[in-house]
Amino acid sequence: MPVEAWTTVFVIISFILYLYIGWRSRVKDSKGFFVADQGVPAIANGAATAADWMSAASFISMAGIISFLGYDGSIYLMGWTGGFVLLALLLAPYLRKFGKYTVPDFVGDRYYSNVARLVAVVAAIFVSLTYVAGQMRGVGIVFSRFLQVDIGTGVLIGMIIVAFFAVLGGMKGITWTQVAQYTVLIIAYLIPAAAIAWTLTGNPFPQLAFAGSDIVDKLNQVQVDLGFSEYTKPFANKSQLDVLLTTIALMVGTAGLPHVIVRFYTVKSPRAARYSAGWALLFIALLYTTAPALSAFARYNLIDNLHNKTTTEIQQLDWAKKWENTKLLAFSDKDNNGKIELKPDKEKNEIKIDRDIIVLSTPEVANLPPWIIALVAAGGLAAALSTASGLLLVISSSIAHDVYYRLINPGASEPQRVMVGRIMVGFAIAIAGYFGVNPPGFVAQVVAFAFGLAAASFFPVIVLGIFDKRTNREGAIAGMIVGLIFTTIYIAGVKFYGMSPWFFGVSPEGIGSIGMVLNFIVTLVVSRLTPPPPLAVQEMVEFLRSPEDGVPALADIGEDELD
Repeated sequence: MPVEAWTTVFVIISFILYLYIGWRSRVKDSKGFFVADQGVPAIANGAATAADWMSAASFISMAGIISFLGYDGSIYLMGWTGGFVLLALLLAPYLRKFGKYTVPDFVGDRYYSNVARLVAVVAAIFVSLTYVAGQMRGVGIVFSRFLQVDIGTGVLIGMIIVAFFAVLGGMKGITWTQVAQYTVLIIAYLIPAAAIAWTLTGNPFPQLAFAGSDIVDKLNQVQVDLGFSEYTKPFANKSQLDVLLTTIALMVGTAGLPHVIVRFYTVKSPRAARYSAGWALLFIALLYTTAPALSAFARYNLIDNLHNKTTTEIQQLDWAKKWENTKLLAFSDKDNNGKIELKPDKEKNEIKIDRDIIVLSTPEVANLPPWIIALVAAGGLAAALSTASGLLLVISSSIAHDVYYRLINPGASEPQRVMVGRIMVGFAIAIAGYFGVNPPGFVAQVVAFAFGLAAASFFPVIVLGIFDKRTNREGAIAGMIVGLIFTTIYIAGVKFYGMSPWFFGVSPEGIGSIGMVLNFIVTLVVSRLTPPPPLAVQEMVEFLRSPEDGVPALADIGEDELD
């Protein structure tokens, strides 16, 4: 069967599985909708967390950007994996012990402030919408190439599938669907990587093939011969400062992502939260230790297949013609010598490759069997849809739980709260679909922006909320606003309005680190210049870090102390 037929089979089978799980996991109460009844086993939550966190950026785009940047692309590996360790050890158990449904819930109660809650809601929605744009683009790319439909149609199909299991099952449906999606995506990532490693080096283990063969030396030599820097040369594409700040932004941004944090609310206890974090790290490592090898193999294969080929030879490559149709791959014989050449000079370069097609196209470039090519497509969809569903629920719960129930209608019944949550999922999907068709950048870049925004808004107030009982509502509100506004203006100015990276040349992906520092400084300074939190809040913070279970209620806080 051709690739398109295999893809159709895999996509239909996987989508039927997701729809079935969503139907079986449908819920009627708010606890099931928002935190899956807090009864998910640790290992299942670990797999769901891995799928939730390893988005289209990890599956589709990360290896692509490493393939383009070489050594400097390792910022994504270091930042994202290091950030998850930070989250697992520093934040997850305490947030689970706090026992709330959402990050704005924690911020609102810890800082005894509805204003703080609203600022956190705005930040959660802003971060989630930025993040989900990358997921929808990933869905569109997969459908565009492998089912030969336009990106807009592909995004629409993905929206319908996500809407079904997110609206029906809420967090419970999303959790068990993500367990299945993790299984699909990790199989789809490892099988092609192993096949390519075997083809190029004779070793089926990508990590060992990458470290123990001469393929990287060959790639370095090819790069130099073509006029590029060596693939493994450090700081060839980014300055040391930018590499450092981007890595930090990705790391602390991971620890501040609301859709990942909320996963630790779905387990039975703080102990289970720690175990599920350990399982998630193991599941994540399977992909992240494979990505550097796949990146190098993909670049080597692409150069070998495309560079210095005649236009006639290029036209005979079926996979190249199909990717050209998506407008994500383009060829232009600029010097009219009858050959297509890869050149470091962007003006003279004759091969344009979108970074987001590297992983998806690599099995075709390596001439692997059609079923493996189709499996990668199904894995890319699983990665994008799993994260998109988690992000959509964050947007839904931020409005339905933290605004509607907490602020507008505290007496809302269970059916009312769930209905508002489902309606908000629908609105969020529509917005996500628009950004999927009209994305502000390639997948990993868009997601990196979201990490920067999370680093600048949530991370400081969560850390200080757990470990500094003197931090008060005035400090938290001021810190979040300053961090979020500064980071947003810098990213938007540099990315969309032609502003030069004025802060020592730091890229938009790395500026979240500076926003985080500003947030910490403003929060601490303002907190020390204003009255301390109520005694009940300080006692709650002390108890939050104790080995006992449960957190005391804030009933001792008077109404006059809430803004």
